[in-house]
This record gives sequence, structure tokens and C-alpha cells, in this order.
Amino acid sequence: MNFPFYIARRYLFSKKSTHAINVISGISVVGVSVATMALVVTLSVFNGFHDLVASFFTQMDPQLKVVPVKGKSSPADDPILTKIRQLPEVEVATECLEDQALAVYEDRQMMVKIKGVEDNFDKLTHIREILEGDGTFELHAADMNYGIPGLGIAYQMGLGYTFKNSMKIYAPRREGQLNMADPTDGFVEDELYSPGVVFCMKQGKYDKNYIITSLDFARNLFQQDGMLSSLELRLKPGSNFDGVKDEMKAIAGQKYQVLDRYEQQDDTFRIMKVEKLIAYIFLTFILMIACFNIIGSLSMLIIDKRNDVQTLRNLGANDSQICRIFLFEGRMISIIGAIIGILIGLLLCWLQQQFGIVRLGSSEGNFVVDAYPVSVHPWDIVLIFFTVIAVGFLSVWYPVRYFARRLLRR
Repeated sequence: MNFPFYIARRYLFSKKSTHAINVISGISVVGVSVATMALVVTLSVFNGFHDLVASFFTQMDPQLKVVPVKGKSSPADDPILTKIRQLPEVEVATECLEDQALAVYEDRQMMVKIKGVEDNFDKLTHIREILEGDGTFELHAADMNYGIPGLGIAYQMGLGYTFKNSMKIYAPRREGQLNMADPTDGFVEDELYSPGVVFCMKQGKYDKNYIITSLDFARNLFQQDGMLSSLELRLKPGSNFDGVKDEMKAIAGQKYQVLDRYEQQDDTFRIMKVEKLIAYIFLTFILMIACFNIIGSLSMLIIDKRNDVQTLRNLGANDSQICRIFLFEGRMISIIGAIIGILIGLLLCWLQQQFGIVRLGSSEGNFVVDAYPVSVHPWDIVLIFFTVIAVGFLSVWYPVRYFARRLLRR
């Protein structure tokens, strides 16, 4: 058995001559445990919000999205895009064209994003799962084009699930000479009718901005015949997602970007990652402060065990071994605190997942979820454990060597 570790274990669990040393050692363990528990719970809550937001985005965002690197649109018959959509792993491919326009309904108007999609858009995404109203997913019938607005647009423009009159859509004219005497001549005007539904993503980015309609309507409105702003794809079940994505990137070269769901919402998820990182850094600083209790405990223990140290020296122990005894003592306090804190943190996360103890509001329905979402990621637990161990080890290394050399030689 390792001699310094054996002595350190005896010192940690044995009764000291001064009762305060036991109390301070206990406080040290509690301090490390609380800081560790806070890390587990806080990072798990950030993970919960991350997973929650991702679940909303996937209702409308495709598995993979191919967009031009330069400009807003590109030809739909580009050989590169044709080659990508013909890959054997691709199950559904949809051409999309989106841009901003002005929507006018009766006496209300607002800027919106018109997203024109093909009829198989419901096979590409889970759009049908987020529709509300008495109608169904439908983009056109005969010569009529339907528009499915987000719930936020429907509310702000007073549409309801079904708007009785047509909604007029205006977009700047891209071609032809403008008639300066008639300002309205500078816009392309078209009409959308209601299919009896609106979509609700519970995300303002979509609900307050987007109207989904047919691809032909969007191409006519924006004067972009034969063009698309993105090619959206869904793969066959069982496909090697990363492998197919890499293959598409190789085909796309420098002309197109191939984006997965997280990359499509890169801004949102980058902000969440930065917030999580900042929380981790702040809580690590708190952990460092908690480790100062370990220094105080070890300092008092060194003073208390002076006579024992002299006995160990007489038995042949050198200064290095004696220093290691107290280093092991501090490390064991860190490890015990880390294990206890992680276990308590996991227990609290489980209780929150099962019973929703900490709620977001006093009444149900005010938020997307009623209680704080929690998701425990194994790699976060590993990171927290090694962070606590590293901080605990580093915080006691210099003080123990200093006190052991200065006080024990007197």
C-alpha cells in the first residue's frame, strides 16, 4: 500500500485533538460538494433548454439544407444540385425560395418572409404536426394559391385560423422600367387565400415572420423563374448521416454550403453555447473559492500533527513523503466532495425531470414548458468531475508544500 496515502486516509477519518479541525474538514467537503452540485444542475438546465429549442426547430427545418455561398438564389437545374438530389441516400428533396415581402390584409400590413415550397414539403418536415385550425396542409388549388401564416402573423393581422378575404402580397419589381408617376408600378402584386390553418412553432422567429406557400407563387412574386434559395433534403432511414453530409460537401465544393439542423440555426445555438461556457467559468471560480476551505483545514492539520510528523521522520520518512501525506489529504477531500456533489446534482436533476419542482411561472400555459427543462449529458459529468479534481489538486499543491516545509521544520 502507498505509505503517504495510508497515513492521509487515517488522518482524514480519525479524530483530531482539536475538534475544530474535523469541523473545518467537513465544511471543506460540503463546500466542494455544493459547488459541484451547482455545476451539474446548471449545465443540465442549459442542456435542457438546448434540447428543447432543438426539438422546436426540427418541426420545420430539414435534415440537410443546401444553400448558395454567394447571392440569395441559384438555378434549380444546376448540375451540382442535380447530383446531390440524385444521391441514393436522399429520400425527399424540395426546392424552396424565400424572400421578404409586404403582406396587406384589410387595414393591416406587415413585413413578412414568403417561403415558397414544393408540394412534398410535408413529407420533408413535420409541418402537419404544428398546424392549427380546421383545414389541412395545402398550397394551391386550380389557379388559387394558399398561404399558411405563422400564429404570430395571424394574431397581429387579425386573420384567425381562416381569413375570409384574400391577403395581398407585394414584392419589389426586379425587372422592367419603373413608371415614376405610379409608385405602385414598382411592386409585383399577388394574392394568397387561406387553407384554414396556421402553423405554430412557439418560436417568434417563425411564428411572427413566415408565410408558407407554393413555390410557383414565390417564383412569380419575386420574379425568380427557375431559381431556388435552398434545396432541402431528408435522408432515408438508416443512412450514415455524417458520411452523406461529407459526400454532399465534396460535391458542393466552394459554390454551396451543406447545413444540418444545428448549423441552420447557428446563431441561436452559438449564443446558448456561450452562455453555458460563461456559467461554467463562473461556477468554477466559485469552486476555487470553496477550495480555500481545504487549505485552512490542511494548515490546521499540519500544525496539529507536528509530533506525528517527527515520529514519521524518525521512522525514515523524508520531507517529500510527508508533503505527499497532506497533498493526498487535500485530494481526498476534493474527490469525496466531487462524488457527493455529482450524486446530489444527479438526484436533483432526476427530481426536476420527474416532478418539475422548480417551475417557470405561477400559472400553467404562460411558457412553452411549465418547469425548467433538464437534460443530463454524460460528457458534462465527466468534465465536471475532472474540473473539480483539477481545481482541488492545484489549489492545495503550493500551500501544502509551503506550510509543510516552513511549519514542520520549526
